[in-house]
Amino acid sequence: MSNSDGAETAPGDTKRRPIRRPRPGSSAPRFAKPLTTASVLGWTALSAIAPGAAHLRAGRRRAGLALLSAYVVLLLAALAFWLTHRNAEDYASFAGDGKMVTVVVVASVGALVWFAVLVTSYIALGPNRLNQPGQVLTGIMVGVLCVAVMSPFALTANYVLTLRDTIQKIFPSQPDDPEVPPPPKEGEDPWGGKDRVNFLLIGGDAAGNRTGVRTDSMNVASVDLKTGNTVLFSLPRNLQHVRFPPSSPLHKQFPNGYMAELPNGGLLNEVWQYANDNPQLMGGKDKGPRALMDAIGYTLNLKIDYYMLMNMYGFADLVDAIGGLKIRVEQDVKWGGHYGTAGTIKAGYRKLSGEQALWYGRSRVDSDDFSRMARQRCVIGAFAQQATPAKILTNFSKIAGAAKRLARTNIPQHLVQPLVELAVKVKNARITSLQFVPPEFYSGRPDWMKIRQAAKKALSDSMRPAGQAQTANVTASPSGTSSSASPTRTQAATPTQTPTRNSQKSGAKSLSELCGLS
Repeated sequence: MSNSDGAETAPGDTKRRPIRRPRPGSSAPRFAKPLTTASVLGWTALSAIAPGAAHLRAGRRRAGLALLSAYVVLLLAALAFWLTHRNAEDYASFAGDGKMVTVVVVASVGALVWFAVLVTSYIALGPNRLNQPGQVLTGIMVGVLCVAVMSPFALTANYVLTLRDTIQKIFPSQPDDPEVPPPPKEGEDPWGGKDRVNFLLIGGDAAGNRTGVRTDSMNVASVDLKTGNTVLFSLPRNLQHVRFPPSSPLHKQFPNGYMAELPNGGLLNEVWQYANDNPQLMGGKDKGPRALMDAIGYTLNLKIDYYMLMNMYGFADLVDAIGGLKIRVEQDVKWGGHYGTAGTIKAGYRKLSGEQALWYGRSRVDSDDFSRMARQRCVIGAFAQQATPAKILTNFSKIAGAAKRLARTNIPQHLVQPLVELAVKVKNARITSLQFVPPEFYSGRPDWMKIRQAAKKALSDSMRPAGQAQTANVTASPSGTSSSASPTRTQAATPTQTPTRNSQKSGAKSLSELCGLS
């Protein structure tokens, strides 16, 4: 029987509660089907890539829609940032210390937010409805998922912190060089209004069985700040009797050129160590870099702004870190020891390991200084071309570790960000190379005016379109020609002219053409 109010009446006039049916439009959280262990894990995992999905499944629509909306806004913001920052130059600003700190903070906050999203999603699904084994299993798996989701954020923060530490250890905050300009004010040109900047790139072979540093590889990279076009000047280690500008403390000591340890001395690669060994002449300790910059700058009639010294034996670590270098080997090169007993790098297109690349640039077996200078510039060019952002990011820890151990420079920290921006520009620009080697230039009896004229023409040609750049055709200046800016041509001693000849034609050439770089 039933009463008019719809309540059922049991025998003995005992009323039962009416059966409640959900009202249309009711928003009470109800599961269509009971959640299983697999479904709890699945919805929680889905929330890692679509926050709010688990909350919607659990019937918590407001929370779910709020999370999903925030996530969509975040994705749209990221997409807009990517569309407006598609060039590599746009990311160079992240090399600044302030931006690096910001990235670390954002990555840390992102990791905590994603952790919180996963945990709240898991709780919203009601894992306490599962049996005990299901609760234990889902708890463990969600913990693993949290670690996996937070890992990219942690990896990003770690990379940025490693980069920041590397920059702070390599680049001095206050260089011990009075000629390095102070940090610019906000909005000022970091390069001080210059049109081009000149970097001295040095390869040193300091080792446990040697005293001091021998600068056996010396190249000047003269970079146009507007276009990124670069001329790479290579100077032989045995360039004799270089001059020093009147402003250098060594000009008074060697008015007619660097004549230390005659008759066989006076080489360019001895200047650094001589200055370090004679602080009383230089007016202070550790003035080798400044002495070498002065000598090379005066030789080329350029102001050398900064230097970077790399231990050549450690260069192999950097090459290995990016997976080796692909180089066109013109002819077989024996390497190892004095007679090339360790092996032979065969002619052809080869992928060289770090050790092989090092010896390819250093070997003088059946060769000479000038030939290895040509190989060294190809190694530099190949490394600059093949050290792509992808390879750097993939092997970042190895590269950073090697750089911290091997590099030394006077480039201040405040120039790191502009330097990265310039490096990206150079990577996409034209690089030409000029070597001061026989038969055009003799290191034993240098024609200083001819060297300066060739350097000037190489810089001028580098600014022309690639099709219009002309090969320099420089002749020695008449012996009577003099200039107040050029070094004196008077020599106190007459060194022996270097007999070694080189096949290089005069003038700067494209590095891609010379080295077969694609």
